[in-house]
Amino acid sequence: MKLSAAQAVEVLRAAGEPTRLRILALLAREELAVLELCGVLDQSQPRVSRHLKLLAEAGLVERFPDGAWVFYRLTAGGQAGELVREVLARLDANDPQLVRDAERLTAVFAERAQVASDYFARNAARWDEIRSLYVAEGDVEAAILKAAGPGPFRRLVDLGSGTGRMLTLLGPKAQVALGLDLSQQMLNIARGHVAEAGLKACELRHGDIFSTRLPDGEADLVVVHQVLHYLADPAAAVKEAARITAPGGKLLIVDFAPHKLEFLREQHQHRRLGFSDQEMRRWLAESGFAYTAVETLPPAREAGLTVKIWTAERAAARQRTAA
Repeated sequence: MKLSAAQAVEVLRAAGEPTRLRILALLAREELAVLELCGVLDQSQPRVSRHLKLLAEAGLVERFPDGAWVFYRLTAGGQAGELVREVLARLDANDPQLVRDAERLTAVFAERAQVASDYFARNAARWDEIRSLYVAEGDVEAAILKAAGPGPFRRLVDLGSGTGRMLTLLGPKAQVALGLDLSQQMLNIARGHVAEAGLKACELRHGDIFSTRLPDGEADLVVVHQVLHYLADPAAAVKEAARITAPGGKLLIVDFAPHKLEFLREQHQHRRLGFSDQEMRRWLAESGFAYTAVETLPPAREAGLTVKIWTAERAAARQRTAA
């Protein structure tokens, strides 16, 4: 459905202001919190919030609260979104203001990455202990085994492998297993756990969940276990995980349901406080998965965290061709 002339004017009016155009250019790179935008733009929160309100009313950005924070991202689709992306694509990448904004955003990324790296380095040795404070791991692992199925799996890929628990849990069902993580401390611990488990056909590699450098359809079982809540762009990570899932394969995502435990953000570098079924289903559908099963595991104690297991199955090649 095309935009009417009045709708097009509304969209262009919303985008046609210097600060709002800068905001759209920044959000084209990734979803950002209001305070992060304030830092990059060097403007007050009330002023930035007013611009964001106008952009949201015009359907150009999506607003989603996450605990005490509020994040924004470009609207996923629609004619208004396409029009704005066309405008952004025609901007001069060497424009001095846009270059300065990009440099400031890069500094935000670097600071965020350093804080996370320091946190993981400090806590790598007691990672499983920290995780056990939030969930009953035995119940979660039993549910993961059930969701994964009996196997055997040709190739297992664990994205954000941490201490290697998913590799030692699911690795015996796989002919070959690969774990990727950006933290060398985590990888060192995972190597010890994998060796103790006697998994000889298991490789651990320094790698980025956003750009795994693995071929399309690389694995018939891909696992993303308790990783997305640390990421600035979880939707992009889901898309990359989906890309490497083979026809007929499964993608398992394990994370928290939405919650309000702000101390996890403040003390443990959680960027997102859980994910809704609706949000996860949309990301998976956009990544080419037609069906998603959801397992909900309530907390073992009061004020704990609910764990969700989303299982997406990639259609087999013949089925996809027939469709």
